[in-house]
Amino acid sequence: MTYVTLGGVTVGICILAYHVISWWPGAKALRGKPGPHLGRLLPFLLAWAYGCLTILGVGGLIGWTARAARWISSWLGDVALVWGVGGDTGQSASRTTYLPLTQTGLAVVLILTVAVIAAAKKSRYGRDIKLGAWCGICLGTSAGVAGFAAVPLAQAVNWLGTTVFGAVA
Repeated sequence: MTYVTLGGVTVGICILAYHVISWWPGAKALRGKPGPHLGRLLPFLLAWAYGCLTILGVGGLIGWTARAARWISSWLGDVALVWGVGGDTGQSASRTTYLPLTQTGLAVVLILTVAVIAAAKKSRYGRDIKLGAWCGICLGTSAGVAGFAAVPLAQAVNWLGTTVFGAVA
């Protein structure tokens, strides 16, 4: 298992900061009509949740792709920390335990993968979806607040899988 490093978490937070700053409509606009502005965040947030899920012990091609993206992000972040600001790479910034996905939860992640790929290709929010998934992969197993979001996500997907596939079986 590859762990996210301080550099990988930094990359994830940079993606999040870039997206929020690009999205920010201004305080006046948010006070006036917040619905449409907050709605523009939804594709990023949903993709972020998907990215968190793919890194939670998902195997096969989806898990390998997520782990490769996390490894590359950690490497890039570590290089940026060392060569960009003269810092050090730091230790692993991962949580050591997390809630694994059940078989039915993994089936839901497979279904979500198809939906995310289709949405990224066909939607006008394709860029937001890709950035959200990348951010979720970087932050999904981090030891900070974003890592704690992975547990309720895993519980929700496991419940959904049990509910949907329990009704089918």
